Amino acid sequence: MYGVFNCSVWICIYLLIFFRKVNRPKNFPPGPQPILIFGNLMKNLEMTEGSDPLQSFLQWCEGVGLKLNNKVYISNEGTVAEYGMLAKEDIDEGELLFTIPRMALLHQGTTKVLAVLEEGKASLENTSGWVPLLLALMYEYTSPQSHWRPYLSLWSDFTALDHPMFWSKDERDRLLKGTGIPEAVDTDLTNIQKEYKDIVLPFITLHPDLWDPERHTLDLYRSLVAFVMAYSFQEPLDEEDEDEKDPNPPMMVPIADMLNHVSNHNANLEYTPECLKMVSVRSIRKGEEVFNTYGQMANWQLLHMYGFAEPYQSNSNDTADIPMSNVYKAAVQVTRSEAEQRLLVEKWSLLCEMEMVGDKGVFIFGKSGSLTDTEMYTTLKILCMSVEEFEDFRENEGWEEADDDEEKMLQALSNEGLPSLPPLWRHLVHAAARFTLDSYGEDMLKDKVLLEDKDGYAKLSSRQRRALQVRYGQKTILHQLLELTKP
Repeated sequence: MYGVFNCSVWICIYLLIFFRKVNRPKNFPPGPQPILIFGNLMKNLEMTEGSDPLQSFLQWCEGVGLKLNNKVYISNEGTVAEYGMLAKEDIDEGELLFTIPRMALLHQGTTKVLAVLEEGKASLENTSGWVPLLLALMYEYTSPQSHWRPYLSLWSDFTALDHPMFWSKDERDRLLKGTGIPEAVDTDLTNIQKEYKDIVLPFITLHPDLWDPERHTLDLYRSLVAFVMAYSFQEPLDEEDEDEKDPNPPMMVPIADMLNHVSNHNANLEYTPECLKMVSVRSIRKGEEVFNTYGQMANWQLLHMYGFAEPYQSNSNDTADIPMSNVYKAAVQVTRSEAEQRLLVEKWSLLCEMEMVGDKGVFIFGKSGSLTDTEMYTTLKILCMSVEEFEDFRENEGWEEADDDEEKMLQALSNEGLPSLPPLWRHLVHAAARFTLDSYGEDMLKDKVLLEDKDGYAKLSSRQRRALQVRYGQKTILHQLLELTKP
């Protein structure tokens, strides 16, 4: 998987495996307004200039057996992005909105180049697991005879994909400093380039009848990575297989990838052996948009992987990361002698051995408290031990800590429990949160003024607005942490 592997990203990876859902920047071409979809996909579709790609796509959907509820329609008006799905009538909880037969899905098992991918399977293995799908997309996207052409033609180019990986490095560093996104993108770009050079290019060179390095370039590959990040789905494993099997590879799911995301979603994708089903998870009133979900995603994850961010107030899943190194830095500040400094080094080394901390790791806080409570609680407890307590802990290899159950740790690091932490624990959290706040490129008060100035906010570019929502959302969580842990 692309991205920076730290304590923040294990949550991100977990969500990608079990909740990876769709799309977003919605870069569908202009079409008629609105386009209604009832049983017959082409019903009420106006023949207007610019509608051909969508018309062809809807005809293709009808031909492959995709079925929609008469109560929903696709529109480019009244949705949060260029396209979305709206309710034509009231919809009850549990209603089936549409079904997609398995053969309508685009993945390494349905592409025309399946046999070649299977033959070269061993040479295509990589950490992301995306190479077979990306090779299939490179072929299908550029083949005039592709079965998937009506679907892929909705994206005549990828310039509308606006993930931070397509921003200049200067723009990323300036607008997103402190958020963790610049570092994640730098890692992505390095991995993408290495993957293309070491795996993809040698493979396509062996099959000149299917791929051409002059056409299937690194730039196209990078764009398709963003396309898969933003629009693909990943089918969850059965519970009994979660510990034994690798995650399912991503796949493209036509129509489902037109639904937009909010944390307070009203629809969810279900998987059956025959088809995929989009089902309402609560009632939807006439005129409301139908929203899918990617899972519990913080704004930085949404912007990094999907190219958008929710308004910081409405994303109940937003988080802020505190680098573990900032907790260590806070602990260094309270040492008063060389002996205490040596003891701190021993404590930190033990925490590293216990895999509670790491050089690039982070502690994660959400709007209600810590989301890495075991790591945070154990780190604070060990760092604040006396010499005698630490020696006893080390001799017993930590077994006496069994009474620190998960519920106790969760409560202690919740918003309700943080003010009651021991004074030194509170100080370390407070100082680490302050160091983290100081790492952002923009002042919190300046960001607040920008958000509250409607005219000024409207003049910002879309990138500036998205970056602002990410930055300020993280800062509000950190500021709340400062308030809860102040002396």
